[in-house]
This record gives sequence, structure tokens and C-alpha cells, in this order.
Amino acid sequence: MHLKLGERGAAKVRHGADAPSPPHERTAERPMRDPLAAAFRLKPLAAIAFAFLLVVVCASGFVPLPRGLQELLFALIAGSLGWLMLAAVNRQERAMRTLGSREDQLQEQSKLLQSTLENMGEGLSVFDRDGRLIAWNSRFVSLLKLTGDLPNATLADILLTQARRGDFGPLDDPETEARERAVRFYRNLPTEVERITSTGRVLLIRRRAMPDGAVVSLYSDITERKAAEEKMEQARAQAEFANRSKSEFLANMSHELRTPLNAIIGFSEAISSELLGPVADKKQLEYMKDIHRSGLLLLSIINDVLDMSKIEAGKLELVLERISVQRVIAETLRIVGESARNRRLQLVTRLADDDLSILCDDRALKQVLLNLLSNAVKFSHERGRIDMRAGLDVDRMLVLEVADAGIGMSESEIERALQPFGQASSTTTRTHGGTGLGLPIAKGLVEAHGGTLSIVSRPGQGTLVTIRLPQQATSASSSPSLNESEVRRAVA
Repeated sequence: MHLKLGERGAAKVRHGADAPSPPHERTAERPMRDPLAAAFRLKPLAAIAFAFLLVVVCASGFVPLPRGLQELLFALIAGSLGWLMLAAVNRQERAMRTLGSREDQLQEQSKLLQSTLENMGEGLSVFDRDGRLIAWNSRFVSLLKLTGDLPNATLADILLTQARRGDFGPLDDPETEARERAVRFYRNLPTEVERITSTGRVLLIRRRAMPDGAVVSLYSDITERKAAEEKMEQARAQAEFANRSKSEFLANMSHELRTPLNAIIGFSEAISSELLGPVADKKQLEYMKDIHRSGLLLLSIINDVLDMSKIEAGKLELVLERISVQRVIAETLRIVGESARNRRLQLVTRLADDDLSILCDDRALKQVLLNLLSNAVKFSHERGRIDMRAGLDVDRMLVLEVADAGIGMSESEIERALQPFGQASSTTTRTHGGTGLGLPIAKGLVEAHGGTLSIVSRPGQGTLVTIRLPQQATSASSSPSLNESEVRRAVA
């Protein structure tokens, strides 16, 4: 197969209109039109001698010369003229050989161009400014299913053929449609359009204008790609639907479980506190306290599941109000304080001197800090230390940090821990328990406020969790801010 060129396109290839020849080749391409002029340039001495002899012969008309001398002069003139003409012929032959070599070189380049375009996998067409088809390849013919005399075809002819066979959909007047499309063909370039053919194939057509007013078009069959994209979109929609269904199921189940669970907690608390009278059997009293503690733990888990389902379903409702960051931190530390004392952990805070306030949901921020501090207490070694810091960074965003020197995590474990119901490792689950919802819920609540949660951790060296909340964070005066090194410090 070869690239098809119209008469105008073939002429451009033959003469190299778009690639000027080097100077020495351009000289060789022009045949010598005047043999005498070529001889004068090639053999100046012979030409001067010839001119001198010619002057002498002309002068003999005024000064008679001996007959023998005249014959000798004529012989010399004839010989010089013949030699000069022979040199000019040789020069002409060399020029023709150079032209032939140049023609062979152009043919080889044309074959390479033809082979490249035929094997590019896309259809190609070039229409000149007058709508004549001057170049195309076989892929173009195959994709558009064209027949007939293409070397003499015009844009209007091809569009009319497509309109009549229904490539542009049902039409009352194919001739008018073809004319209008021919006019639009040269406008708004470059352009890229998708078209469904009468056979159901999807073509991607890209057009660009050329400097001489012609238009080059590339045709790609993207039917398989469009089908794959449609399948991926369907799979994504199904996954989203399944995720929403799961979240709604968890939310409904959580609500259904909380009602009887609250009754269990209430009655067990009343019996264990002996509000209805003393319990004679102390063993039974311990059992009731265990039931009460288990009920509270189960309620906490159900609340976490409910929060996670709301976050995933996008139904989390925030009650925004101006709150004191120091107050929320103090209340959270009081809640986890008992657990920290039982493990002989040291809680160290570093807060701004002035009161920091932020516009956010009070309960959500308290839950985020409670989850992070609870994890820090749970995964710290006994007699260890937990740091809690709060301040503004250089961009005046509120930065909250919780750092511990506990068991730490690897990069893959951090990724798992941020997934709902994920745990850093199976060993962590067996040793420390938990549902794996603390970090995902904290991350979801922070992102619901337009903030970010990041984790830096190393196995055996501890974990640093950093929260950044947006510009709603304000300070009463210029309080000390966390510098960049403090905010981004790695766990030592």
C-alpha cells in the first residue's frame, strides 16, 4: 500500500516544495542553457584564445594574410569551438546525472513517507483550500468506507456520499447538509469531534489548518476505547451505589441497635449502683458492672459506625460555632487523663498563650482530638510521653499536633489504618483491640471542615499526627505560631 497523492500533492513531493535543496544541489539541478557561456566559465584560457583567433580572422578582411595562414587560423578556430562545445556537453551530462541522483533520492524519501503514513494506524486526508482531495492513505478509505474515483474526488463529493448513506443521521435533504458541512469544514480549526458511523463504529476526527490553506485530518477508530470507558463508568456507578447502600444499612442498623442498648445500659447501671436496693450476691453485682461497661463500649462502637456511615454517605451535618480551642483540648485531656494515669503516661501540652478560636463543630473537633489522644495512649509504652501542641502556622491556619513515642507504623500500615475498619497489623488488633474507625473518622471530620490530617510515623519510634484547619482560625492577639520545622518535624 502507498500513500495516495493527487496531482498537486505529487508535484509538491517531486519538486520538494517544502524542503529547499542545498545551494550546491540547486546549481546542479538547473541544466546549462548556453554551452558557450559554460565553456567560458569552465575553460577561460581556451575561450580567450578562441576570441583572439576570431578577432584575427575578422581583421584579415582589412589586412590580407597568406592563404596557408588563413587556413591554419580557420582550423584552430574550428578546433577550439569543437573543444569548447564538447566541454559544454560533458558539463550538461554531469548536470543530468546529478538531477537523476536527486530524483532517486526524492523517490526514496517519498517511499519512506508513504510507508510511514500507511503504517501509522490512523486515517489521513488532506484537502486543499479549494476542497480537492490531494493526499490520503488506505486507512482513511477503510474507516470512511469510500469507493469510486478518489484521485478526482472533492470534499463536497465525499460529504454527499456520507450524507446519502446516513453517516450524519436521517436527513431530508442530503445535498444541503453536505454543502453546509463543506463550508464548516474550514472553520474553527483546530478541532476535534467524535462521530458514530452508520455501522455503529465511533470515530475521533482531529483537523488542523496548514499554512497554504489546506486542512489535514486524522481519523481514529475509538470504538473499543469508548466501550471500555462506558464499562468503567458503569462499574464506578455500581460501586458508588453499593457503598451508599452499605452506609445506609449501617446507619439504619446503628439506630435500631441503640434503642435496646440504651435500655440495657440504663438498667445495668441502676442495678450496679444499687439504686433499687442492695444486691446480696457481690458476684452478681460484678457481673452487672461488667454488663454496664460492655454496653457502654458497644454503644461507643455503634456511634463510631454511625459517624463513619454518615461521612461516607456525605450526610454529615456540622453545627458551626465560634469555640475556644484551649477549652476543647482541656476537656479532651480530662477524658483521657484517667487512662493515661493508669498506664503512667505523661501528657505534655504546648498551647498558644492567647486564646485561639475557630469556627467549627464543637462535638466534631472534640471527637477528633479524643480519637487521636486515645490512640496515642493505647499505642504508647508505659511510662512514656504524649505531646499535644496547638498554634497557628505561617499561613495563619490552626495546627494541632498529637505525638507519641509508641509502637509506630510503616507507610503501608499508615495507609491501612486510614481505611475504615482497618488496623495497622493483625498483631495490633490482638494486642490493643479496637474497631479501626478512630483515624478514618478523625480524617473524615477534619476534611468535612476543609482541613487536612497527615501522619508521620516510624516503627518502634512513635507517631506524629498533624491537623490543619483553614483560615477560620483566629487569635485574640499575635500569639506564638508554630514554625515550619515544628509543624513538619519527623518522629525521632
